[in-house]
Amino acid sequence: MNQSSLFGIKSQYRLNLLPIDGSAQYLPEFMCAEESVSLFNQLQKSLRWEADQVMMFGKLVTTRRKVAWTGDPECTYTYSGVKKSPQAWTPELLSIKTQLEKLTQSEFNSCLLNFYHDGNDGMGWHSDDEKELDANSPIASLSLGAQRKFAFRHKVDKTTIPLYLENGSVLIMHSPTQQFWQHTLLKTKTVINPRINLTFRKITLKK
Repeated sequence: MNQSSLFGIKSQYRLNLLPIDGSAQYLPEFMCAEESVSLFNQLQKSLRWEADQVMMFGKLVTTRRKVAWTGDPECTYTYSGVKKSPQAWTPELLSIKTQLEKLTQSEFNSCLLNFYHDGNDGMGWHSDDEKELDANSPIASLSLGAQRKFAFRHKVDKTTIPLYLENGSVLIMHSPTQQFWQHTLLKTKTVINPRINLTFRKITLKK
């Protein structure tokens, strides 16, 4: 992405999707279609994808969705009761990280990638509020591939904000969004194509 494109993206940046208790911006054209397809194909080949495992009712469950955890060497991450050690950054991931850091004026040291085969893969209601994450840092989420329906839900009054995440789009969630809101990627029978989601984060490192 060139500097003029990044400047154009920044002009949309102030729009907030959430009425209270947080801030989230949706940028539909962060990457063009050609760039998105190229990155999608590169990520499929360059990363080690594994079936995700989560703890549910005290049991370790393997999901159909696949994940890859990348980041700085010391950025281990535990979610759903499972500890993950990072793969090394690839050149294409470092390039996207740099662009998102310029856009958000923040630093990221890790990225969780999810591979959804089709609409039968989804993600239930949750918040990205694990203890390792810097609660003051934004989370920047890049979508590649199939358009999917996403939603926010307020933890107290249950207000729901739906949103379609398009190919090449970025959703940026700022503090204190994770404290007050959950989010989900809804399953659907109508989507037959795959999607990759990249969520750039900042892990708080132990001193």
